[in-house]
This record gives sequence, C-alpha cells and structure tokens, in this order.
Amino acid sequence: MTPFFRYLTYACAGYTLFAGLMFVGQRRMMYHPDTGTPQLDQAGVSDMEAVIVSTADGLDLTAWYRPPTREGAPTLVYFHGNAGHIGHRGHKARPYLDAGYGVMLASWRGYGGNPGSPDEEGFYNDARAALDFLAAAGAAAERTVVYGESIGSGPAVQVATERDIGALVLEAPLTSAANVAQRHYWYVPAQYLVLDRFDSISKIDRINAPLFIIHGDRDTVVPMDMGESLLAAAKEPKDAQFFPGATHNDLYDYGADDAVIAFLEKTFP
Repeated sequence: MTPFFRYLTYACAGYTLFAGLMFVGQRRMMYHPDTGTPQLDQAGVSDMEAVIVSTADGLDLTAWYRPPTREGAPTLVYFHGNAGHIGHRGHKARPYLDAGYGVMLASWRGYGGNPGSPDEEGFYNDARAALDFLAAAGAAAERTVVYGESIGSGPAVQVATERDIGALVLEAPLTSAANVAQRHYWYVPAQYLVLDRFDSISKIDRINAPLFIIHGDRDTVVPMDMGESLLAAAKEPKDAQFFPGATHNDLYDYGADDAVIAFLEKTFP
C-alpha cells in the first residue's frame, strides 16, 4: 500500500469512528437537562403551584400551574427547550400571568428532578399528559394555547396534530432536529443519523388552529429560515413576527411577549 492510500485509509477510519461516536452519544448532545429541583419563588412565579402530571407510560412529572385570573382568558401550556428546567422560564411565564392568562410550565422527563430520560417519544407522552391535566382541571380545549420553545416546538406541533386546541405559538421552532443537526454538523451525514427527529415540517400542514411564530434573525442555533419554512407550509390562519437583532435565547428582550399577547388578544377576543 502506498503512503497516500495508507493515509487515506487512516482518515476514513478516523472519520467513521468520529461519526459513530456522534451517533452513540447524540442524545447527550441533544438534551441538556438541569436535574436540580426548581423553586417557584426563585423563578419569580410564587403565584403558581407545583402539580403532578402523570404520563401514559407511568411517570409522575412536576409542573407549575395557575388557572386564569381573568374571566374568559385562555390557558397557555409552555413546552420549554432542550436545556435547563422550568425554573429558568419563570420570566417568560410572568407576562402571561400578569395579563390574567392561565399558565402551565410543563416539564420534561429527566429535567428538574423528574424521573426518566429524555427522548422524542417520551417528550410526546409528557406533552400529552400536560394537556390531559389541563382538561381535567377544567381548561377548555378551544381556549388552550400550546406554546413550544425551540425543541419544545416539536412536541407542541405533535400534540396540535392530535388534539383540538385554541392556538399554537412556536418560539424559534425547528423544521426538524435532523435538519438542525445537518446545519451544525455538515461534515457528517447527520440528518440520516438522528434518532429523535421532531419532524415538524412534515406535520405542520395538519394543524387547524391559529398559528403564531416568533423568531430572531440572528439565531445561529435554529436559523430563522426554519421558522419561515414552517410558516409557509402551515395552513391559514397563521402569522409571525421576526425580530431583527434577536438570537435564540433573547427574544423576550426584544418584546416577544408583547407580540404573543397581541396575537392572543386577537385570537381570543
């Protein structure tokens, strides 16, 4: 074997090993849970209460909930992204609580002291359980708003295809986890290796509820064109607001909460 083909063989072997390690460790790369127990007062939402949400596969998850304080106001169920826990989303719940909406900060398995390990089907079960809890608590389906942040947009879209809901809000949503992976790891066939795909782009046209998308034009985690693609593929009624200068995690610094509240006030007069 010539030196060239020897080096080529080593390079191919190293590339294959690298891709294999990425495949084996992909869920550790995708999910970044804070396993500590979140505190209501530290999150600035002491007017909410901790509740137990039971999933179909036998897990009891802690979520935070407060029903509407304004007559006729809808209830928003918030599915957060892949990092942290619900305690890191108190500042996002606060504007909706102050506006009198009902709010549930739903939590995922493996996050915030909850049992289990995160994966796609598990997240779908967790999202369904959150909606079941709200229905049992008296929240009408037609006045329930499903809100998905980043990877939480995947379960939000999924349950919106399965249930009657009042509206769907997507914050920095991904077309699919496979597409996001390919953008970031362009040097491997990442889109074919992803196990938890959250393939929202293939489902979004099955949603009949009003849709509102918010995204920042400097988002390098989930590029804004993914939000634009979802908007284009969705049925009417649909709307979006794209924020100049905003990145993946700072949309609320640019007034995203005001935009969402304006959408909700129009949708639920």
